[in-house]
Amino acid sequence: MAQLTDDCFAFGGKLMRIEEAVTLIAERMPVLADVETVPLAHADGRICAHDVLAQHDLPPFTNSAVDGYAVRHADLARAGETRLPVSGRLAAGAVPGGAAIAGAVRIFTGAPMPNGADTVFMQEDVRADGDGVSLPPNLKRGANTRPAGEDLPRGGLAIPAGRRLRPQDLALAAATGHAELAVRRRLRVALFSTGDELAEPGLPLRSGQVYDSNRALLAALLKRLGVEVDDLGIIRDDPAALKARLDAASGGHDLVLTSGGVSIGEEDHVKGAVEALGRLAVWRLAIKPGRPIALGQIGDTLFVGLPGNPVAVYVTLLFVVRPLLARLGGGLTESPAAWPVRAAFEYRKKPGRREYVRVCLERGPDGAPVARKFPREGAGMLTSLTESDGLVELPDDATTVAPGDMLTCYPHALLW
Repeated sequence: MAQLTDDCFAFGGKLMRIEEAVTLIAERMPVLADVETVPLAHADGRICAHDVLAQHDLPPFTNSAVDGYAVRHADLARAGETRLPVSGRLAAGAVPGGAAIAGAVRIFTGAPMPNGADTVFMQEDVRADGDGVSLPPNLKRGANTRPAGEDLPRGGLAIPAGRRLRPQDLALAAATGHAELAVRRRLRVALFSTGDELAEPGLPLRSGQVYDSNRALLAALLKRLGVEVDDLGIIRDDPAALKARLDAASGGHDLVLTSGGVSIGEEDHVKGAVEALGRLAVWRLAIKPGRPIALGQIGDTLFVGLPGNPVAVYVTLLFVVRPLLARLGGGLTESPAAWPVRAAFEYRKKPGRREYVRVCLERGPDGAPVARKFPREGAGMLTSLTESDGLVELPDDATTVAPGDMLTCYPHALLW
């Protein structure tokens, strides 16, 4: 496993901007995932390890884009209709003869162009009579053809290294001759929740307990990011138990991820347990919700401790853990998908921090999307995630939002 540097968690400022966190991750965190080769059928969602180049032109030969008639443009009259004899027929998969085209050739979509032909008339524009066709004037040379290499030339970049492979990428790889791809091994994450106040869903609640929802949220989101998750349950607020469970979880995993227990309260024991096993730094992010995030190392395994409130978990996973996983897994640290939207609410905030406000989206009078603030703001309110459409980003230096202001929105449906 690649080693972390001694200063990889160091940060000298009081509050860390999101851009600084992502930069530190990209510059200081190693790629942990090894390379393996898998068939295309098993490559969806994996990180492409190397640039994938086209092994031949795509399409590999010039072909017809429509059903119709292939001709030489030079045989067409300068004005008025042109009548040409039909001298042959070519369907997709056929091999054209070596002789140059004479007259017009009946051709079908995907069929290779006859020798010498450079233009195709759509069949609905042609009048067939007897053994010939009448062709209308003014069709441009090359119309309705697909030149060899039009989509991608031989040796062209089909898929860049670091991309999380999608079905359309696999189709392009297949079309350019690849039956298998080099991909990164899936990262292995050990997932815990911490706290005496937590109960497993389905079991009776004792007085003072709540059901653990963060683990369900994190496990599902991590799996959508292509990670192998080991759900290791709840760790109680016992320093010795925490230390033992964290130490055991570090073996065989690339990352240990917890939520809750990383602040400085007397019952927040995760910080002390990790420091006893390795080292830890607390990044105080200039964001709301989700300011404290703990990063450290247990043996050779990375540790990340997220806040306890579910909305803070969602935000920090999206803007900090997601790029961290991309880096560790050899992927590109791209920004989440976003839309520009117009605000339909008023809001005041403190300068010097990024805020993420839950919103509902609707169409404005001009058809453009507008964002209305979700009426409840608490970072512990799960309904603010299930009943909203996304998060709008309020810049660090902004202090107010007024109706009509343009904002960046991260729709839930596009993020995962």
